[in-house]
Amino acid sequence: MLLLLVPWLGYAQRPDSARVPVMRKIDLSNVDVAPTADSKGWLLLDKDIQTELDGAIHNLYNFKFDKAEKQFRSLRRRYPEHPLPYLLMGLSQWWKIMPTSLKEKKYDKIFFAYMDTTVTKAEVLYRQDGKNYEACFFLSAAYGFDAHLNAERKNWSKATVSSKRALDYLDKSKEANGLSPEFLFGQALFNYYQVWIADNYPLLRPVMLFFPKGNKQLGLRQLRSAADNGFYTATEAKFFLMQILFDEEKNLAATLPTSHYLATNFPDNAYFQRFYALNCFHLNDQAECERVSREILAKINQGLPGYEAISGRYATYFLGTFMQQRQQYDKAREYFQRCVVFAESTGETSSGFYLSANLNLARLADDAHDTPAAVRYYSEVEDKAARDTPQYREAKEYLKAHRKDS
Repeated sequence: MLLLLVPWLGYAQRPDSARVPVMRKIDLSNVDVAPTADSKGWLLLDKDIQTELDGAIHNLYNFKFDKAEKQFRSLRRRYPEHPLPYLLMGLSQWWKIMPTSLKEKKYDKIFFAYMDTTVTKAEVLYRQDGKNYEACFFLSAAYGFDAHLNAERKNWSKATVSSKRALDYLDKSKEANGLSPEFLFGQALFNYYQVWIADNYPLLRPVMLFFPKGNKQLGLRQLRSAADNGFYTATEAKFFLMQILFDEEKNLAATLPTSHYLATNFPDNAYFQRFYALNCFHLNDQAECERVSREILAKINQGLPGYEAISGRYATYFLGTFMQQRQQYDKAREYFQRCVVFAESTGETSSGFYLSANLNLARLADDAHDTPAAVRYYSEVEDKAARDTPQYREAKEYLKAHRKDS
């Protein structure tokens, strides 16, 4: 939710002449003591509100958006001047975009409008009380979301301004860490990703001097605390924990409990379902991966929200692989062909699934002595794969030997 450093990656990809704005150096050291602040009236800590919204939060992450938004609008009618309902409505738009890897743009306008309104309402509260850490939480969250999507859209100036403001309010809200696990979430992401970016983007290390020093292990502990004890941030924290353990820490076994939890508790969330299937695929749990993959395809056929071509690409590739291993070649060919179609429909023809599906189709065609088909599939691999990959070399060698035979 507060992936504040994403905009800076955009600057790393721009021409050398691009100027990076100077950010003030601030302190984000871990603080786990309750602040001296009057939290009376804070909806963020109101247990009755949490009880009331429990079902709505579950509906949001289970992609029952209409049901969730109905409850959020009810909250807005009773608290029209509070930022909470507007942030939740914006979060609902965010998760409509997520299954498309944030490529879908039809929700952008309403998403940014809700983030802007969240900021407007929270700024009023903060001006009334400079120790209102709840207002800082909402300001940091709204600016963080805004920065993330603007970075995805390559709106670097807007993303940079929002990320700076998000970081400023994150700094202000750190004193409330001991008051609620909700406040730990943004700091957890910062602590982890500050180190990760410095390690993975050497050109950004000079920029990192303007940021406080991170701590990856502390970030992971804070993220687990938010995941286990938060209310509004719990599922987002689990989502980031799952991604970090899988993609960055490369600990597939440690990822599984979280991916299983999210897929089981939110069975209609297309993103959680395909990530869990991916986790099972890499751990060679064929039975579970096949079960989830077939459910994904069934839900695509039903037209459930969020179930579209990207999820279909995952599911058909996994099933094609299993069928090929079982020597059910006709079924394998069908699934790989569907995977290719799903990938082409979203324009993702340089992805691993697309290239691997074509490669397997080429091998199946060669085994069936269908040289023209094998040449066609290998030609696609040769055209799309990076030149330094085994996929490209395999396609190149086959075509060198067989293209004249087709």
